[in-house]
Amino acid sequence: MSHRFSILVDGGFFTRKLYQKLGNKIPNVDDVVSEITRIRENAMFSNYEFLRAYYYDAYPATGTLKHPITGAKINLADTEVFRRNQAFLQSLELQPDISLRAGELSPRGYKLNPKALRDDSLAERILDEKDFTLDIEQKGVDLRIGLDIARLSLRELVQTVVVVTGDSDLIPAFKFARREGVRVVLAHMGHGIKRELKAHTDAMIGPD
Repeated sequence: MSHRFSILVDGGFFTRKLYQKLGNKIPNVDDVVSEITRIRENAMFSNYEFLRAYYYDAYPATGTLKHPITGAKINLADTEVFRRNQAFLQSLELQPDISLRAGELSPRGYKLNPKALRDDSLAERILDEKDFTLDIEQKGVDLRIGLDIARLSLRELVQTVVVVTGDSDLIPAFKFARREGVRVVLAHMGHGIKRELKAHTDAMIGPD
């Protein structure tokens, strides 16, 4: 049996790092496919058979939110961010050899932004509109990555999983795969790697 591998991409993490790599340019589908292809064609996998790439992200949130200061309402589905992200994911899932695994985004309202929280005068002054940012929670993405690592391992669909992430929450899934005899390769994007992730991977590949 040939040695098969898959690439599992934590989409939110991946696009943030790709944004930096591209000189603060918002990645489009071609940029994402090109980067996945770069990983796929790494010399480490030259004699391996590629199954497919799995891309994990969440469709943009919908709903109407009311600003706590101005009272202005925003329909998330009417925003440019919604339209851009929706079109991006719909286009990506049509690409060959890429399977989209979509979680969900849950809008929770507004929260104080990091700049406001760092303001030493926050307790003494009146809050204004710029102190707040949308509070949107991503759900189900890490779970889907972990479940797919387990499924690929238990069904012996691959012998190596290549995971693009910086999330140490995936360590239990890494440990499970290795116990099942599957090699875990961490593909990083030039960022610092937590020791815990290094300890539970078999190899690492970085950017060119």
